[in-house]
Amino acid sequence: MTTNPPIPNVWHLRTVAEVSRKNCMICFKPSTSVLITPNSKDFFYICRGHLKDRGFCSPLEDTEQNQREAMRIEVEQEYREKLAAKERKEAERQKKEKENNEKDEKGKGKDKNSAEEDKAERDKPEAAEASASQETQSPPAEQTPRIYALHRNFYQMRLDRIRKAEIAKRNRERLSNPAVFPSVPSGLP
Repeated sequence: MTTNPPIPNVWHLRTVAEVSRKNCMICFKPSTSVLITPNSKDFFYICRGHLKDRGFCSPLEDTEQNQREAMRIEVEQEYREKLAAKERKEAERQKKEKENNEKDEKGKGKDKNSAEEDKAERDKPEAAEASASQETQSPPAEQTPRIYALHRNFYQMRLDRIRKAEIAKRNRERLSNPAVFPSVPSGLP
């Protein structure tokens, strides 16, 4: 008969504040990374380097993260398409304005310097937009997986620790109950 383990072998990576760091379970160096079960029943501090060790744990596919990444790419692509359409419309508008300005210059003898100044003023906001969009498109940082499964031996160590804690709790409760102890003999020997 197989029993369900008290905790599943699914561990979420969380980061705590620098002041709350504690010793790593493996190497005892201070760490801010915590592996915690989804039901928050068990947790332990671990170094980021140990998470890369394939003998300790292996990353599980984070479907939620993959969905977010796909959605981000889709939104980014739509944004680029809208931006490209806006730039095309702006280019067409400028082309029409240029044609109109040329017609006006021929007809009225408009000053060329003022036309160039107007064009320079219109181009300044576009240049600022282009530089702002380039700044937001920074290369993505290396992301580590957020969900892990411990390897068999380490997972068994965590299960044993939880079972020992439950047994110790049961023993403390038994010792605090006076009915567990035998009564003092009432008869003479």
